Amino acid sequence: MTATDTATTTTVGTLDVPGAVLHHQVRGTGPTLLISQSGEGDADRSTDLVDRLADSYRVITYDRRGLSRSRLDAPERGATLTEHADDVHRLLTALTDAPVLMLGCSLGAVIGLHTAVRHPGLIHTLVAHEPVAPRLLSDRERTHHERELIGLQELYDQGGLGAALPEIARTLGIDPARTDAEPGLTPQPMDARRISNFDHFIRHDFGAIVHDTLDPSALAGTGTRIIPAAGRTTPRTVFDYLCAASLAELVGHELVEFPGGHNGNTSHPEAYATRLRQVLAGTC
Repeated sequence: MTATDTATTTTVGTLDVPGAVLHHQVRGTGPTLLISQSGEGDADRSTDLVDRLADSYRVITYDRRGLSRSRLDAPERGATLTEHADDVHRLLTALTDAPVLMLGCSLGAVIGLHTAVRHPGLIHTLVAHEPVAPRLLSDRERTHHERELIGLQELYDQGGLGAALPEIARTLGIDPARTDAEPGLTPQPMDARRISNFDHFIRHDFGAIVHDTLDPSALAGTGTRIIPAAGRTTPRTVFDYLCAASLAELVGHELVEFPGGHNGNTSHPEAYATRLRQVLAGTC
């Protein structure tokens, strides 16, 4: 099912997948670029970035199953990262017949890594921005950060979003006040939909990260050009940066720096789009 919003030239559609219906949006013309969002982000999360890319790319965004308009048959059940990757495969197969470019942010980056392993040939180039993938780390670091995520779930259960959000920001090195951001950003208030998305993300996707089955040794043989990336202002000691650095070492590619921090795609869309164009063109 599709419908076109002529005011924004965005094509909106849904796709039936096992256990869910996925909401997706397509905007622009050119090589296909899939953006898989971080955490609680849905298809609209990177709207300012998409605005700056749609003149050169056919940009696909989507609501991950369980978020916003991507309805689940069993809302109480989460999904594994391999199921998320299979959703990407089904979505791209429905929308294109050629290998695509992909920007994966945080959880979206891990989904991209799984997709590259499970569905060779689907993704030509993956920019993996700060993947939250404990299995990329040493056993000691992996155990520490998995326990950290479990602790955040417990904190959320006890104190709700108000208690958990500051600790999530600290864990990922995020500036919660967004003091370092470009002007004129589209407002993204903490409305009922975002609160619901955070609930699903913390309750279910944190568990998917802790119980991830990613085989790091399989990444080198996927045929996908994997470009590890991290934010310029992300502290070098936090979980997500360490994962990005480990991925760079694993795939033998330098760690590419992007404007902003963990959420640079939303805080610095103009500069982020410029940098992404350079990286995808292979000019850096």
